[in-house]
Amino acid sequence: MAVYIQKDPRDIPPPSEKDWLKEDEEDFFLQDPDQKRDALPQPFRMVNKLVMLVFENAMEIIERREMFREVQKLNVQPTKCFPTAEFQVTGRANCLAVSGKYIFVGLSVGLAAFRVSDCKEVCAWDAVKTEICAIHASDLGNESHVLLAVDEMGLVWLFCFHKGGFLLVKILNEMEDISKRSTCEEVVLSPGGDYAGVLLQDSTKAWLEIYRLPKDSWLKEAEKNPGAAAGLACRERRPTWTSAESPVSANQADAKLSLPVLLLKVKPPKPITGSSFKSPLDALKKVDDDSMLGLGYNHLIKDSQWEQQEAIFRSTYREYLEAEGVRESKEEIPRHATSHFLLPSRILQVGPEMKVQPDVPAGIGVHWDGSHNLCLYLLNRPLKEQSDSDPKPDVVWPCAAPIACSAVSSCSRYLALACEDATITIWDKHLGYPLSVTAIVEERLIRSIHFLRSSAAVSDETPCPGTDSVCPIVQLLVLCTDSSFYLVKAPRAGKSSITLLADRPEDPNLAVSTVVPVLAFPSAVLIFSWDGTVSLMNTATSQIVYCFSTPPSHAVASSWQPVFIVDGVNQCLLLRGDRQQNTDALAQSRASHSTIFLFDFNSYPLKEAFPKEPDLPLKSLQNLPWIERCNIFLRDRQQSRLGLREQLPEYWSRLQAQAAAMDKERQKVKGQKKL
Repeated sequence: MAVYIQKDPRDIPPPSEKDWLKEDEEDFFLQDPDQKRDALPQPFRMVNKLVMLVFENAMEIIERREMFREVQKLNVQPTKCFPTAEFQVTGRANCLAVSGKYIFVGLSVGLAAFRVSDCKEVCAWDAVKTEICAIHASDLGNESHVLLAVDEMGLVWLFCFHKGGFLLVKILNEMEDISKRSTCEEVVLSPGGDYAGVLLQDSTKAWLEIYRLPKDSWLKEAEKNPGAAAGLACRERRPTWTSAESPVSANQADAKLSLPVLLLKVKPPKPITGSSFKSPLDALKKVDDDSMLGLGYNHLIKDSQWEQQEAIFRSTYREYLEAEGVRESKEEIPRHATSHFLLPSRILQVGPEMKVQPDVPAGIGVHWDGSHNLCLYLLNRPLKEQSDSDPKPDVVWPCAAPIACSAVSSCSRYLALACEDATITIWDKHLGYPLSVTAIVEERLIRSIHFLRSSAAVSDETPCPGTDSVCPIVQLLVLCTDSSFYLVKAPRAGKSSITLLADRPEDPNLAVSTVVPVLAFPSAVLIFSWDGTVSLMNTATSQIVYCFSTPPSHAVASSWQPVFIVDGVNQCLLLRGDRQQNTDALAQSRASHSTIFLFDFNSYPLKEAFPKEPDLPLKSLQNLPWIERCNIFLRDRQQSRLGLREQLPEYWSRLQAQAAAMDKERQKVKGQKKL
């Protein structure tokens, strides 16, 4: 057998220093500068490569930032808007709320009320020197307001502000035994102040309490006892930054008002376990109503069947589960819920014995973290149902993925649900069907969704503006966790669309902390960035048109969690600003005060950038005759069918292509079997 042997095999030469740089080679760099890298011995060559790599990466970042700055210079710079008024409060301002003509400020020492017109302090409440962290207010009429305040200990304080004075009604979660006290995570107040929701939790569980507020009784009791209200009213005093007198308290322990009524105590859904029913008949007996959809508890799947399916799934996809690092853990009960009060609509069917008012919420929608279901509960429940029991939802909307966030339009007609799989559904509650179903193609998580006021023109053929949206297009702003923006447009007739307004910012300082729509102007939204910038974007053009700036001596307080409120009635923005660090004696004397800046939208040329639509009176389906309601329903159904008719050819072509592919595959399998 012939064996090929290479002649003159090349041996590896021994290490030598002949290639090293000589001292006498002065013109070496002029001949070949790149040979310096090859001439260096180890480990200097590796160090040199790492240094050059870091240098090249730094140059790429610098060039990218320079390019971004050049692009920013070419863009139209937004107009800067400075405050039209400002006032100071004693202590640190943690939260703001506006109701009617009053501004309520939650302070580190209590509460304070100011007038919107002149920013003068009206009253202060500092009975227990508690720090208020969150506040919600609603106008009751007759110079009365209801307030819900949460302090740093998680206690919920219920106030009635009547004619310039605070009336403490009750601490909703107060307990004599401090070990059994529950803390408040979130509160929600219905428009009009009829209901209040409080999310509570202790060391082991969480639940949502719904209260009915006796606001009519409060107004009568306050009018019958004018002495109490007069005792609560504080005298008007000079601004706090020029006054040396002590804060005036408005604390009245003798004022007695009717207590709120606990309606519901909603608990999070329990984990679905194996069935204990022996037959389908036993399961049907547990269903005490004619609803077809529920939470999934009444089923016939045994524990052993679930265990078998779990074992089969894990054995089949073991390598994928190990790669993803999925661990076996017991399912935990969710501890956070999002709730919205809902006005009467077709999805909340109430009995004829229940009286429903068009402007009073008829139900509440609740979804818990990690849950696929949106549960709707009626608020006009019979008195025989105990509040401490676990009520069943009256309507259940299941979703294909866990619900991440939700939003309700200002007219309460539209409800939007965003799931963890980036699917967004906009429901028309009056008609009872989804208006739009879209999804973000990119793998991004949705942080929040907000309804915007559309800039589309209003049709003159609309018979009842209150039953339709103010415009034929519903707009939804979607904010993702990476600070990117999307705009979802859902027309009443036609196909919905989703548009990328702003991609993920390159500069981390431009990350978005929060957004809020400005309903006074169409397609307007306020954007708060981490660098303290407050911008006003026109979503119709994807451009920043205005920038609200504080004076140079101040900066936006807690730019990652700003303290602000947008007043849609008075059309203004209230924003807290902190003084920049300064050794000046005057600045040190004001360190215990917070400054609230007021930006009056009517003082800036915002109407030119956002053409205002004609205001239409809002009506309700409940106040219309049956003939008009039927005509509106039939017209809406006809518009929806027109949109479907345009999409039918596309759907039919897809169905035919899928059928042809399936038939081709079936013929192929049949031919293989014959062979």
